[in-house]
Formats: sequence, structure tokens, C-alpha cells
Amino acid sequence: MTVTSVAPPTSASSARTGSLMAVGAVLSVQLGLATAVPLLEEIGAVTTAWLRLGWAGLLFAVLVRPRRQAVTRTAVLLGVITAGLTMLFMASLAYLPLGTASALEFLGPLGVAVLRGRGRARLLPVPALAGVVLLTEPWSGDVHPAGVALALAAAGCWALYILLTQRVGDEASGLTGLGVSMPVAGLVATLVALPTLFGGDVQLRGDDVLHGLFLAVLVPVVPFVLELLALRRLTAAAFGTLMSLEPAVATGIGFLLLGQVPGVTAGLGVACVVLAGIGAERSGARSGQAE
Repeated sequence: MTVTSVAPPTSASSARTGSLMAVGAVLSVQLGLATAVPLLEEIGAVTTAWLRLGWAGLLFAVLVRPRRQAVTRTAVLLGVITAGLTMLFMASLAYLPLGTASALEFLGPLGVAVLRGRGRARLLPVPALAGVVLLTEPWSGDVHPAGVALALAAAGCWALYILLTQRVGDEASGLTGLGVSMPVAGLVATLVALPTLFGGDVQLRGDDVLHGLFLAVLVPVVPFVLELLALRRLTAAAFGTLMSLEPAVATGIGFLLLGQVPGVTAGLGVACVVLAGIGAERSGARSGQAE
């Protein structure tokens, strides 16, 4: 009888799978942002963020049902940081254009890519940063100090989110870590939103609540699951570089769905971030990680 051996997954295939997951997460985030605009204008940033995180926390708690042993300090801290990331970025949009806020927020994953990268991987953030700047053109609009502060705070949360998500993914199997962190994020968002919810400033309707459930699936349920799985396969530096694809994906969605034709500068920006993304996909596998 002939025994056929099955080769273990290669680092290249693991990096490719992780990169596809990261890109899928980016696509889901951008679609979620695009569909959140009407709700954001109607009920405000704080309430919109609360609906997303509240629904997501409830979904993860019911579907994953983590055991008490899974409630670790890292998972709880990830939940707090996740709430901060979402609510700070949404609040910055009250002062800054989306492109400018996104460019400032990207400094978080960019910092992770620079600090955690090794060898030639340290060079990947250079075209990524150039592409983000070309895409967002932060110099083209007025910059409000409060908006800058909020976006930079969100950037710090994003950097911590990447590092903590990778650690939680290594500590707990499956989606157990998210089963703890997302309910914590929902609880933190609820505490922050309480004054707005009971202050009489916002009147929630049934369709707003259902809209929030739809948004929670797009952001954060689907992307956070994909990001957790991607960070089990990719280095934090490669993952941080791949996040630069967000403005490029946003440009593509604007072209396909909204008829917004990008100019020459935006086209060059897309080329730069795609170049950085290809480099991250080829060199970003984590050593010793199985697919």
C-alpha cells in the first residue's frame, strides 16, 4: 500500500491566506462606512458607534458563549481598546473630512509596521504612507485641532488593537477571544452613550436599530473575525502595512458605487498602496504558524 504524505502549509500560502483575509476585512469596513453615513447624520456618531458595538457584543456573546476561563486581562483590554478605536474615530468625523481622519488614523498601523518590521520589511510602509497621503490629500481641507486629537487617539488605539488582537488570537482558540472582547466593547460603548441616549437629544426608531444590526455585521463582526484569523498568519508589521489598502478600497467603492472618478493623484496613491500590499503578502508570514 502506498502512503501519500500531505505537505504542511507553506509560509507563502499562509501569508497569502492571511493577506486575503486582511483585504476582506478592509472591504467590509469600507462598505460599512459607506452604508453608515445616513444613520450617522440622523442619530450622531456616539449613538451610531454604540449601536454597532452593542449589537456586535451581543452577537459574539450568544454565538461564541465563552467560558469564564477565557476572560483574561488581554481580552478585556482588547475590548476597551476596540470601543475607544470605534468611538474616537467616529467622533473625529464631526470635525474632519473622512479622508483626513483616515490618513491620521493610519499612523497607528503604520507605526506598528515600522517598529515591528525587520530587514526590508521596514521599507514597505514608505510606499504605503505615500499612497495614503496621495489618496487622502490631507492638505486640501481645513484641519480642526479637536478632530486631529481625536483621530490621533484613534490611531493609538488602532496600533494597540493590532498587537492585542494578535496576542488574543494566540492565547485562545477559535473566536473565544472575540467572544470576550466584543461584549466588553459593547459595555464600554453603552456607558459612554448613556448621557446621549437618555438626554433626549436622540430619538431611536425601530429601523435605526435594525440598521445598526446590519452595520454591526459589516463592522465590526465580519472584519474583526477576519483580522483575528489574519493576525494568526501574518506578522503585525505586514498586517499594519496591508491596512493602508483601506483608502484605495474606499476609492474603488466610490468609483463603482457612487460614480466618483479618481484623479491622477488618487490613481498614483492606489498604485503605491497596492505595491506595498503585494510586498506585505510576499514577506509577511509569521514563523512557526500553521495555516
